[in-house]
Amino acid sequence: MGFLGNLYHRLIGKQVFGRRVQVLCDHIVPLLPANARVLDVGCGNGLVAHLVREKRPDVEIQGIDVLVQDKTYIPVVPYDGKTIPHADASFDAVMFVDVLHHTDDAEVLLKEAIRVARRAIIIKDHPRNGLLAGPTLRFMDWVANRHYGIALPYNYWPRDKWFATFATLGLTVETWKTKLGLYKPLGWLFGRRLHFVDKLEVPQRTRNAVETAPQPVASVA
Repeated sequence: MGFLGNLYHRLIGKQVFGRRVQVLCDHIVPLLPANARVLDVGCGNGLVAHLVREKRPDVEIQGIDVLVQDKTYIPVVPYDGKTIPHADASFDAVMFVDVLHHTDDAEVLLKEAIRVARRAIIIKDHPRNGLLAGPTLRFMDWVANRHYGIALPYNYWPRDKWFATFATLGLTVETWKTKLGLYKPLGWLFGRRLHFVDKLEVPQRTRNAVETAPQPVASVA
């Protein structure tokens, strides 16, 4: 993929590290609850969270990642990729920005998010639907992450599997958007409907338990 990878960077490199991040933040910002305490899972260097916080100064965002970088825009602590190192109901919302397709089983982390989130889960990821969706997503993933030691299981779910999993876990889809405009003017190739942002309400039983429980500990060392 050498030639194609270099072409990809020449064509949309600035958008990947510039415009794309700004547009993505614009989609995430209105989905966060007011005055929320937010956990960004798999946050990388925390740039997305940092830009979100600039537009939403009422929210507090912490991060966790399997690979903690030397310099980060937000506080980041390490975790094992499966168990979120925070107490039950210790955040208002949990964010997964292009993270779940890097796991062997996204349902494991979704269950953990339900455990620690009091109100909502925000996801940016990919529905593997449409002509050549799989190869296109694999190419984009490989080019963007090959230099950083990030796991690439290419675990892309079709839309039906996302919704079936949400239903199984008791998550209610409040928002689902696929027209994100992340890759203009090359959206016909790298955008299409290969991306989504959604907001999920955590199960009512979880919220009821939180309302009657003592104030949770903010985090576990």
